[in-house]
Formats: sequence, structure tokens, C-alpha cells
Amino acid sequence: MSLALSALVLTTSCSDDDSSDEKEEEQLEDTRWITVAGARMGSNPGDGNGGTLIYSISAEDAKDPTKSIAPFDNGFIVPSNRTARLQASEDGNTIFNISYAGDTGGNYSKYTVKGDQNFTPTGSEISIAPYVGTAPRWIKLFDGDKTGCAVYVSTEHQVDDNGTPDDVTDDTYLRTEATMGVLTLDLENSLIRNFQESSIPLSAEEEAQGYYISRIDMPTLNAAGDKLYIGARLSKVDPATGESDNGYDILASKTIVLDYPSLLNPTVITSTVGYGNTNGYRSINSFEYNGAVYQANQGDPNGSHILRIGANNQYDDSYVFNLDDALGVEDAYILAWRPAENGKGVLAYRHAGSAEGAAGAQGYFALIDLNARTAQKIDAIPYEPDFYLFQYQGFAVNGTEIFVTEAPVGKNGNIYAIETETGEVTKGAELVNVEGSHYIGTF
Repeated sequence: MSLALSALVLTTSCSDDDSSDEKEEEQLEDTRWITVAGARMGSNPGDGNGGTLIYSISAEDAKDPTKSIAPFDNGFIVPSNRTARLQASEDGNTIFNISYAGDTGGNYSKYTVKGDQNFTPTGSEISIAPYVGTAPRWIKLFDGDKTGCAVYVSTEHQVDDNGTPDDVTDDTYLRTEATMGVLTLDLENSLIRNFQESSIPLSAEEEAQGYYISRIDMPTLNAAGDKLYIGARLSKVDPATGESDNGYDILASKTIVLDYPSLLNPTVITSTVGYGNTNGYRSINSFEYNGAVYQANQGDPNGSHILRIGANNQYDDSYVFNLDDALGVEDAYILAWRPAENGKGVLAYRHAGSAEGAAGAQGYFALIDLNARTAQKIDAIPYEPDFYLFQYQGFAVNGTEIFVTEAPVGKNGNIYAIETETGEVTKGAELVNVEGSHYIGTF
């Protein structure tokens, strides 16, 4: 009798433990994690070359100013020789990474977010280095966290029979051949889906002047899912000498359009509204919203714009959203941005009046509305000259709320939550910093 009772008690006890574990696992899965990323100093303050660390906190705790986190002291070290370029799943439960440079450059890995410094490797790793090199530029397409896309461009100056690329004389320069490589990666199964190389010429007139596409980045899938848009930066050589020409006229903004998922038939489209580059830097530079793709440009002599590409896969030049005009500044430069599901978003920028800090020009955040084409500086967030946003990467979106990090180089700061519907700003958890390092966003 007592033996049977003991067995019953033992069975019940195990059942309770299992139930408790299951509930804890369910709570973890239901938590909307906000992963904070920091870039450690390498040789100089704000260079971010000392590696990347991440730390996750619940959305509730991220909005609590009594909480404090110190990723540089106890965060998870992301595999990457230099600043990692991270991506997150739409629910925040998974972090994707492709190592940048070094012995592990080009290695894809993903992690399940478990809270604090706990990021559990999941799935298989794969190297895309044989296709796109050890320092790939890549982002996650917005297709339900299924696909990543990495790109590169290589260039070669072409000359006639009387010259060589190393010995260019008058009338020998012909054009610069730009070859684009595009790879799509199955994020769920760690498989390479497709890889294609293509030539991406400009117009004959532009090429005769020495212009060519020198960098590409930020592939974005259109609403129909049948075209991929890739941002482009242009450079120029002096046709008379074949040497780099840095004082050239900035051409109208351009984007490469190609078929998806085949990655074939690339064409180049040109804006008549914006000038300068559309490849961005380390943060996603264009987003699909309400059937169109909205894209930031950089280096525009008239200040950065947000441009629109319509469902016909051409620039919609009736859409004019100039940040200089909207913010009342000069030489606005969009560093990073992200809209929420309502078409309102948060934008990181600098301008001609930005102070010079320890690592570069001071940055600011603005609340924007894609439909109304308005932008307003977020004054509730503190600013100082060392608030550096050039390397800013991530904005965690939770419904209509967007989370950002605010911390000057080498100084403590806070997480801030911006409710894009109302503009309400909530000061959240403290971010503990270390000398020369800075925070590069939330995911």
C-alpha cells in the first residue's frame, strides 16, 4: 500500500516538474524580446571594430527605467571579426548573423533568443563566402523570415588595344564593367537557394563620362514577390586619365531591378526626384509598405529624400518627401530608418548643423509619416555631440511601437520606446557603456 502511494507521489511530482518546465518554455516563447546590440571599440572611439555583443530584454522591461543592462560586460559575443550586421525575425525570437571578415567571414548562423545573454544556436551553419566573399553585404527579406539575400559588385576598367588598366593614356579608357553577384539563402534550412552573376551597365552617355556602379546593397522584395530591388552607389573615373574622379556631379538616384526568384534580367531605374546613393550603409535602407517600396537616399545635394518605387517597378516621381524641407534643416543625411505597420516610423539622421563628436557627426532621431510626408525631431530623447549614429543598424518594431537605443560613445544611456501613432516617447532601461564603445540598435 505504501509502495503504491509512493509511486503515485513520485509520478505526480514528475508531472508537476514537466508542467512547470512547459509553462516556463511557453512564457519564453510568448515574450516579445528586444535584443540590444553594442559595438566595442577597436583602435578608436566609435569604430566598432572590437566586435559585437548582444543582450535581450523583454519589451516590458525594456520600457522600465529602473532596469539596467550591461551588454559589454556580460553580453553574448556575436561571431564576427568586425561589427556584425545582424537581422532579427519579425517576432524577435530569432537572431540571424553572417560573420563579417576574418577567418569566419561569410559564415551564416542563427540563434534562438532566450533572454539576457542566452542565445541558443539553432539549425545548421553554412558559408556563403565562396559566392559573395568573406565580408558579404546582406539583409533578410520580408517574406516571413524565410530568405536572406547577399550581394556584391566587382568592377574592371576597360580600355582599347593601345592601353592597359595600369597604363591609361588619352582616349584609351572605354568604360567600367560592373559585375553583380546576388545570392539567396534559405534561412530556415541553411541552404543556398540561388546565385546569379550579371552585368549592370549604365547608359552609354553616363559610362562615357566615367560613371559606374561601385557598390550595391539592401535588396528589397516588392509586394508582388516577383521583383527584387537593389540599391546602388555610383563612382566615377576621369576618362582622360582613368584615375578616380572625386569631384564629380552627383547623378540621379538609381536602383537595380531584377526578376525574383530567378535573379535574372537586371535593369536600372532612375529617379527624377532624388540624387545620390540608395545602397545605405549597415541598416536596411528600403521597405515595402502598402504595395510600394520606400527607399532612403544618401549624399543628395538637396538633402536626403525618401523615394517611392511603385507597383510598376518604376520610381514614382509624383512622390516627393525631402528631409531638409520636412525637418527644417540643411543637408539632411538619413543614416538609418524603419517604418512600423502603420506607415509611421523612426529615422536616424544628421545634418549640416550636427556637432562633431568623438567618433563623427552627432545624430538625431525623427518621427516620420510616409503618407503625410512629414518628419519631426524627437525632442524627448537627449542629444549630445558624442551621440553617434552612423553605424546604427536596428529598430525593433512591436506593432506600432519602435524601440531605439540612446547612448553617446563611451557613455551610459537608455532604451527609448516610441509609439508612432501618438508620438509618445517612453524612457526605458539603462544601457551601461564602456570606454570608446557605442550601441548600434535594437532587434
